This record gives sequence, structure tokens and C-alpha cells, in this order.
Amino acid sequence: MPLRKIEIERKTKETDIKLILNTDGGNITINTGIPFFDHLLTAMTFHGEIGIDLTATGDVDVDPHHLVEDTGLVLGAALKKTIETYGAVRRFSHTVIPMDEALSEVTLDVCGRPCLVYNALYPQEYSGQFQMALLKEFLGALANSAGMGIHAHCRYGENSHHMAESLFKALGKAIKASFTPVNSDKIMSTKGKL
Repeated sequence: MPLRKIEIERKTKETDIKLILNTDGGNITINTGIPFFDHLLTAMTFHGEIGIDLTATGDVDVDPHHLVEDTGLVLGAALKKTIETYGAVRRFSHTVIPMDEALSEVTLDVCGRPCLVYNALYPQEYSGQFQMALLKEFLGALANSAGMGIHAHCRYGENSHHMAESLFKALGKAIKASFTPVNSDKIMSTKGKL
């Protein structure tokens, strides 16, 4: 089977994002200019065994919000295009990942219906210069653009960095599992259509 490589670009007055995604694996190159966000995306793709080449710039002098959200939109579009281009995937996944005192879980349903259920009470509002509230914007954009249900839950933790990192590791592993290909003639729904 050939590698499932997808290329997506998004350019607005606020952001300029170029993404090459390969859910079958490959090299990881990430540069958004937001160090903690890069760290989380690297953890996600490394532990999900996902190949990625991501370059993103934006009006971070105003606020990182636009760049973080638009990165979620672009990643979601690439995941959706993976199915459109290469066929059906396993659909469901559930992953629980610890990091030191923190424990997080992610459950995915690649069903064509966007939904985000997100529970995280971060003890520290920032990790470095990164505002933890932006993670909800990323996950919401990802769910909407990919057309998938994401249930993301930081069960507990004392360190916001550990909580977010365990969550993104779980997200990567869940994406890998949900986007595992199945027989392309088989629609993973009793309705016969997602």
C-alpha cells in the first residue's frame, strides 16, 4: 500500500500554513513559532507515529489564537482528505496516557459529524508563554474541520504542562488508531454511510 500523503495549505490575512501529513508515518518537522505548541504537536505526531511537515506563521504579535486555531483547521482538513483520497478507516479509538502525575484520555469517532467534549482544569493558566485555554480552540477547529467526534479529558494532574502533553500524546495515538485503513469497500456504519 502506498503511503497516504496529504498536502494542505491555508493562507488568510492572519495566518499562512503549509502542511504535509502522512498517517502512515515519516519524518516530523514542525515550526509554528510557538515553542510550547510545537512541543505538543511533536509529542502528538511522534507517539502517534504520524509523519508531518508543518510550517505556520501568523499574527502572533496580536495573539497566538489565530495560528493555533487555524493549525487545527488545517490538520483536520488533512485528516478528512485522507479518507476522501484513500478510503475507509477504522473509525473508533480510545487511548489513555499518563505523564508523571497527570493522566489524560482521548476517544475519537471519525464519523463525519463534528463534536468536541473537552474537560481540562489546568492548575496553571500558562505553560511558558502559552495560554492553556488555546488548546480548546485547537481541538474545536480540529473536530470541525475533520468531521469527527473528539472526547478529550485530562482526568487529573498538578502540572498543566504534564496534563497537556499527556493529552496530546493520547490524541496522537487515537488519531493513528482511528485512521488505520480498513477494506475500502466497507463503510464503518450500520447505516451504510457516515
